[in-house]
Amino acid sequence: MRAFGRLLTLGVAAFLVAQLLLGRSHRYSGTGQEAPALALPDLGGRKVNLSALRGRVVAVNFWATWCLPCRLEIQELAAFWRENHQACFEMLGIAEESGTPAEVAQATDSLGIPYPVLWDGDGSVAERYRVPGYPRTYIIDVTGKVRRVFDGAIRRQDLEAAVRPLLSEPDTTCPRA
Repeated sequence: MRAFGRLLTLGVAAFLVAQLLLGRSHRYSGTGQEAPALALPDLGGRKVNLSALRGRVVAVNFWATWCLPCRLEIQELAAFWRENHQACFEMLGIAEESGTPAEVAQATDSLGIPYPVLWDGDGSVAERYRVPGYPRTYIIDVTGKVRRVFDGAIRRQDLEAAVRPLLSEPDTTCPRA
């Protein structure tokens, strides 16, 4: 009987650990659903709110300064942003696990990131988006719905294929450049 009690305790403990691990790794795909709320300071301290970008297609890129795949994709993200930010497109880089805002600003400058970089110091936004690792990019349409999620470094042609059709959808709030 005593062995059964230990086995039962071990089984319950294993079940609880499995549930914690599964819950932690559960990813927010959210495709077709409203994007989770996002309001964070940029590196200048100004608050940026995703809801204020309604009417624009937005790519939200979670990254970290120490993440090599993140650093490698930045040139492609920056080039795409430069070509499209006047055409109802915005890119938001969200720095995670990367030190202080000053340290993130230094990395942003050295990497030549031209688009807004926001600082999620406590990780609450990454938690809301259930970011399992870096980089992770969410493509959000003009109505605020998640249309595509990319795990890992995104190539420019993949970003273009995801964003271009959304820029062609009817939109009344963002004038075309």
